[in-house]
Amino acid sequence: MAARGLALDLGSSRTRAWVPGHGLVTGTLLDSGGPFDGPDGEAGRPVRRGRIVDPESCGRLLGRIADAALGPDRTDSVIVLSHPVLAGAVHRNAARELLAGLGPTRVLVLSSARAAAAYAGPHDAGPLLVVDMGAELTEVTLLVGGRIADARQAESGLSDLDPATLPATLVATVLDMVKSMWRQDRNGAIRGALRKGPVLAGGGALRPDVTDRLARCLGTRVRLAEDPSTAVVRGAGQILSSVLRHGVTPTASLPGRPR
Repeated sequence: MAARGLALDLGSSRTRAWVPGHGLVTGTLLDSGGPFDGPDGEAGRPVRRGRIVDPESCGRLLGRIADAALGPDRTDSVIVLSHPVLAGAVHRNAARELLAGLGPTRVLVLSSARAAAAYAGPHDAGPLLVVDMGAELTEVTLLVGGRIADARQAESGLSDLDPATLPATLVATVLDMVKSMWRQDRNGAIRGALRKGPVLAGGGALRPDVTDRLARCLGTRVRLAEDPSTAVVRGAGQILSSVLRHGVTPTASLPGRPR
């Protein structure tokens, strides 16, 4: 599968990869190789709540993926990795160091909101709201001209919620974050983004009981990618393709979608 680039979404529940010419990569290649013993002695994954909690295990996982996707010669290769919007400098730096250790010529780390917008959002410079409802994080991000203008994050997600109350609880969490952003918006960007319709990503966007309730509560339509759970890695793959073609990092959402 040797390629010149690799896009990664290093999630808390699973890792997703996209390779130019091959598209979304699935199967045992992306398995973590079994649970690891975390700092508290409990089994888990190397990424929790959007943070790398076991760099050694995470490095082994990334190494296996890079070996299969890029081959032994990493010359002129590019790796793009998405991260949670409010990921701190410690997480971002740890991710860069792990990726640099794989030997690519270039490493690009970008927010998951921008990646999701590149894949599923309208391709204009206006305001856009991205709602990412994952396994262990829920994020709401306001993008203006492709740049983060405001963002909120809740350290809870699908895996934390009671199935019986999940739709109501998850939607209430999103609404609280949108209202908080609305109160601090001085330029009408949130209002414009809601008129356009928010982009929904993550596993929560696969549930009609969540998306329908959210649309009713917000009083607007919502935008769904063909597969919201892979929107982030596909958007990262789209940005990777642009970098490989043009050698520059795009500053806003790009037209077209990766296969």
